[in-house]
Amino acid sequence: MIEYLVMNTGEDALRSRVFLSYLVLTTTICGALIMVLEVLGSRVIGPFFGVSLFIWTSLITVTLIALALGYAVGGLISDKHKSPDYLYAIILISGILVLLIPLIKGPVLKACLSLGLRSGAFLGSALLFGPPLFFLGCVSPYIVRIAVKETIHLGRTVGIFYALSTVGSFLGTVLTGFVLIAYFRVNTIFTVIGILLIAVSAIYFSLFRKRWYLLIIVFIPLFLIHQEPQRTKIMQNGTRVTEVFSRDTFYGTLKVVDYSAGNLHTRELVIDGLVQGGIDMKNRLPVYEFLYFMERLPYGINPGGEKCLVIGLGAGVVPMWFEKMGIKTDVVDINPHVVEVAREYFGFGISGEVVISDARAFLATAKGRYDYVILDVFNGDTTPSHILSIEALRLLKERMTEQGILTVNLIGSLKGETFMTVSTIRTLERVFRTVIVYPMFSPEEGDGIGNLEVIAYDHPFPPLKLESVINLPTHPFAQDRVRKYLGKNVVFPSAAPSVVLSDDYNPVDFYDLSLKEKLRKNILENTDWDILI
Repeated sequence: MIEYLVMNTGEDALRSRVFLSYLVLTTTICGALIMVLEVLGSRVIGPFFGVSLFIWTSLITVTLIALALGYAVGGLISDKHKSPDYLYAIILISGILVLLIPLIKGPVLKACLSLGLRSGAFLGSALLFGPPLFFLGCVSPYIVRIAVKETIHLGRTVGIFYALSTVGSFLGTVLTGFVLIAYFRVNTIFTVIGILLIAVSAIYFSLFRKRWYLLIIVFIPLFLIHQEPQRTKIMQNGTRVTEVFSRDTFYGTLKVVDYSAGNLHTRELVIDGLVQGGIDMKNRLPVYEFLYFMERLPYGINPGGEKCLVIGLGAGVVPMWFEKMGIKTDVVDINPHVVEVAREYFGFGISGEVVISDARAFLATAKGRYDYVILDVFNGDTTPSHILSIEALRLLKERMTEQGILTVNLIGSLKGETFMTVSTIRTLERVFRTVIVYPMFSPEEGDGIGNLEVIAYDHPFPPLKLESVINLPTHPFAQDRVRKYLGKNVVFPSAAPSVVLSDDYNPVDFYDLSLKEKLRKNILENTDWDILI
């Protein structure tokens, strides 16, 4: 049986099962909150830098470095200061630092943006999460030092307490991923974490040290609790911006944002800072040209289709348009909250089926076949790699009729870093006989980055019947680009560097770095900071 030195206050040194139980509770709570902080980090960094491999790499690296330093420093301090007072002071500091995260995340992330996607995400993660994780890292070695009385029991004691810490980490990960993010705002979760850590410290000092006056520390959160950002504000040009809805979900932060100026009232759906669609609230017309391209290009090539599959619902604009054209439409989206938001805030409703599923899983099990397939799926700023591999495209082709047309909405590059854009095209060409790229901008325009609609099919269709779709109702915001670019395609040089994307090799996060950085810069320049935060 392990023997424990519970406290050495100068008054007595005794074994206490109560204090032992409290040490067990402390190590479990701190282990759990370490993982809560790490998982929540993606929800803080994502709206600014996108949710990608670089974000998770930054968060995991920062967590490991901070914990390693905490373990080392905690061990050194515990040898010099054996009193548990220092341990619970460290926990108190970590709680205060967690409460500060919602207050400082805006200024910190703004300051890091100029460093680029990788360096900015890493430094932002380090500044926001490194300090509290460092202090939480100090906890485990300190608890072990307090608990061990004789070195002969060191190995057993270390094993038990690190096992408890790991159990806590497991519980924190599961709780955050399956419950907290789905039902609570991120800032609220940070507040609860901070309060919980401060309470752990306050209970120790009052219950075990009899310093009741230190209960005053439980009031610290009153001075540090983050006030939610203003829901409505007036921009410099006089436009009123209102956050109508906001929810953190398993697949990103959903926001519905209204813009009002004079008689104009538009509404947008935003996920992690990326606009998924927008409509004019008076005439219900889409305000973004990419939605018109996704609708009209496949229909203009094959106006005789009867069934459509839309993968990636967004605001629900595209499936509703196909239904208005007399085409029964099914929808697949991985996020049930997107469906709820589309229905409540954008009037989404169709006669077809709405399936909540990962696109790849749906394609592997579905039995129906479609004349039109619209693929408009983004994870952060990029179409998920498992959707654009050659294996996924072959599955997708199986869901298409012989005269089926696939439309893929991409954010791609026509000049400069074109490797991943061309690779996507070449992969499609391995599956479909005809692949045509329709950009919504001129190749000479700006940095050559923007939305591309890629049409792919096997049947020898006649050319796009532009006259059949060009004069359909179009919002004034999108009218110029629709009339100027709809039907104009580009061809990449045959010698342009590329690879065929597969499940085994799909380096989209790496080679699309410059594109993502430019896209994020554009988002941050054109989106109100309070909406992102």
